[in-house]
Amino acid sequence: MAPTLSRRRLLRAGPGLAGALVLAGSATAAPVPAPRATTAPRPAAPEPSATPSAPAPVRPLRHPIHTLRDYRRVLPGPAFPADAVALTIDDGPHPVWTPKILRLLDKHHVPALFCMIGNQVLGHEAVARSVVRDGHQVANHTWSHPTEMAGRPAARMRRELHRAQEKIYDTTGYAPALFRSPGGDWSPGLLRAAARARMVPLDWSEDPRDWSRPGVAAITRRLLSARPGEILLCHDGGGDRSQTYAALRTVIPALAARGLRFVALDHRHP
Repeated sequence: MAPTLSRRRLLRAGPGLAGALVLAGSATAAPVPAPRATTAPRPAAPEPSATPSAPAPVRPLRHPIHTLRDYRRVLPGPAFPADAVALTIDDGPHPVWTPKILRLLDKHHVPALFCMIGNQVLGHEAVARSVVRDGHQVANHTWSHPTEMAGRPAARMRRELHRAQEKIYDTTGYAPALFRSPGGDWSPGLLRAAARARMVPLDWSEDPRDWSRPGVAAITRRLLSARPGEILLCHDGGGDRSQTYAALRTVIPALAARGLRFVALDHRHP
């Protein structure tokens, strides 16, 4: 690696370069509850554009993306390495766990996709900006993380997507082109809403259910079963994520030792 090529430039360069980086280990921390912001942002327009230069609505998919193979089939770009996996991190930003996970990723030169909740960005703007500043990607994970999102009225779906998109973009300058439904709850109506909002629906291949705090060993064991081509799910928000953080300290170098490479999910609006 040329000495003038920074880590951030490597991450932004896409899977070919970011995936080639090698990994190593990190530290621990005491959990602190995340304050929920109460200040209401300005209401979003009924159908705002993500950015002035956003493309036309995408074609609705029948199913969300689950694997890197699905991803590249839907979103053209350089082929992912055969030994690639992608790390995605949901429900933040969190004032304690997001910075700790960012430092861990930085230590191991691992790119990740952070699926952000709009009302968690509210009040934690500096943390959200640090994710983008460190070269990571961002996805839209709704405004308020409602359960059973797929069954909500169409107007509620639109509000959840557009309000989160507006807050993420106003805060970070990053207009997500990927959308993840809370809990992986999908319906034809929600897939259409994502397409109208100019976002591609994204799921995952491997879920360690770390949000339920099953224990460090359980999370670690599930993530270590990852295979090439999979999209891994973890969480930095929604409560005490000390178990997730401890598991990732083991999992990241262990997967690297097996020859797996972490790649960036590189699609974003211009």
